[in-house]
Amino acid sequence: MQLNHDERGDVSVWRRRLLKGFGVLATGMSGVWPRRLLAQTTASDALSGTQFDLQIGPVPVNFTGADRIAIAVNGRVPAPTLVWREGDTITLRVTNRLPETSSIHWHGILLPANMDGVPGLSFAGIAPGQTFEYRFEVKQTGTYWYHSHSGFQEQSGLYGPIVVQPKSGERMPAERDYVVMLSDWTDAKPERIFANLKKMSDFFNSNQPTVADFVRDVRSMGLGGALDKRKMWGRMRMAPTDLSDVTASRNVGGGLIYLINGMPSNRNWTGLFRAGEKVRLRFINGSATTIFDVRIPGLKLTVVSADGQDVQPVSVDEFRISVAETYDVIVEPVEERAYTIFAQSIGRSGFVRATLAPRPGLQAEVPPMDPPQWLSMTDMMGAMSMSGMDAVEDVQGMKGMEGMQHGAQAPTSGSENVMQGMDHAAMGHGQEGKPMHAVGAAAAARPPRVSHARTEYGPGVDMHVDMPRTNLDDPGVNLRGNGRRVLTYADLHTIGGPIDPRPPEREIELHLTGNMDRFIWSFDGQKFSEALPIHFRLGERLRIVLVNDTMMNHPIHLHGMWSELETPDGEFLVRKHTINVQPAQRITYRVTADAAGHWAYHCHLLYHMEAGMFREVVVS
Repeated sequence: MQLNHDERGDVSVWRRRLLKGFGVLATGMSGVWPRRLLAQTTASDALSGTQFDLQIGPVPVNFTGADRIAIAVNGRVPAPTLVWREGDTITLRVTNRLPETSSIHWHGILLPANMDGVPGLSFAGIAPGQTFEYRFEVKQTGTYWYHSHSGFQEQSGLYGPIVVQPKSGERMPAERDYVVMLSDWTDAKPERIFANLKKMSDFFNSNQPTVADFVRDVRSMGLGGALDKRKMWGRMRMAPTDLSDVTASRNVGGGLIYLINGMPSNRNWTGLFRAGEKVRLRFINGSATTIFDVRIPGLKLTVVSADGQDVQPVSVDEFRISVAETYDVIVEPVEERAYTIFAQSIGRSGFVRATLAPRPGLQAEVPPMDPPQWLSMTDMMGAMSMSGMDAVEDVQGMKGMEGMQHGAQAPTSGSENVMQGMDHAAMGHGQEGKPMHAVGAAAAARPPRVSHARTEYGPGVDMHVDMPRTNLDDPGVNLRGNGRRVLTYADLHTIGGPIDPRPPEREIELHLTGNMDRFIWSFDGQKFSEALPIHFRLGERLRIVLVNDTMMNHPIHLHGMWSELETPDGEFLVRKHTINVQPAQRITYRVTADAAGHWAYHCHLLYHMEAGMFREVVVS
């Protein structure tokens, strides 16, 4: 492959830094894997410059002990790291060697709509044997990634990192610079996984309540309370530990194995350092469906960038990275010893580890996974549980959830009166959400009671939240009270403030909805096939309000424009391309509609997107 490599020194220096660890890794692995598989399953190269030739095609891989076929770029899973430079015009010639249509979407990159890579919206896709030329100016800096937007190809290996270097150098320079790309792999066909989820939404959830859990509940709340607790969950048709659609618990039946830079834990990807050096780790969650909690025991993590945008440095022990998010962290190991990079899934069904070490072959102790927790009242009731109860597992409050499914009226008497804020009477609002009206910054501070569109009442929606919580300082289920300093959105502050100082001119409210039992996911109760496009006026400043009426996290990605997350009081907080909305949470963010065209707007959990949580946004 011929590349026009950038001869400027900083790009070359960065590329050499990036490849130091990869080169040592390949040497250490050469006696373990067959040579033909080694190059195909490690991020052992980075491509820099302005001209790129990328080939999408099948390649044999073996992550679990079983031979399978992945979808790769240039024979690699993950795809090669692309190193760009701010201000350059990039040309990428992408050839499809698959027997089906394919595509590449440049996630988080600002570009013309016809270069965005979403078949059916921005272009027709890349037909078998055809080449599509992407060409655009790079207008930003930071850590991003690219992936297929065709069917389930992303789950099968078509994803890779992007690093965009600033013209003036990094604000927080480091001696070492590594991409750490998290992903999930299944030996099964993703189409089969989707079919299994449609038949039984908790097909992959092996972390079900046990007899031991019941005995503990009897001891703490009595037999009646323990039975009421299980009765409530039974009526909701959802397990209290159903945090991920697909888990690591059933590899033979299609469950997942987790990877770092294309390597499972037993292959132990290793990045090298010298004691006293600053090491930048560019974490990318390129998984199809897995949210990870990441820490490096023995090291503080200084978060310096979120979704490619520099933030005021914040020191933490651990962070949650939702699907499609990126975080840059800097660590400073002072001891000549190995450290484990530990990423466990949100549902605690599995983990993947890698290593930072002063020399090849060293390993550090791998910590045990944290015990899983049940979803709490906060995850079901939002602000009602936070303001009305101190004990989130209060059974009397849980009893109030009975009868709440399929639009039933909540009980409002006796011990169940805590549920009165979740009244399910239809509010009479139509398509494109709720009334769009002029709003000021103070609008985000109004009481968090919300209304629901008429389309939210039907068999595709099994839960509504009328008083969602608005706080951004909750790390989320399975991270609360673990004794570690955990990053939250409230900690993130983009350097430089908002890109547009204007206040929002109007507001669009959308609800994240679904039916867990039927595995249907939607906005405002409407799947993509049922919904009309959302219209933005070119140049206008908007406030988007998202209300999560479900008990699952949803990482929501708006293509083509920045999403500027606000505090509950309507103040600018952080600029992102993907915003994770927690269960029973209401969040708001500002958008400047400065990119004309047709854009995708969706949950980045692949199986949720395919099940209907997708909208088209038209900017004109």
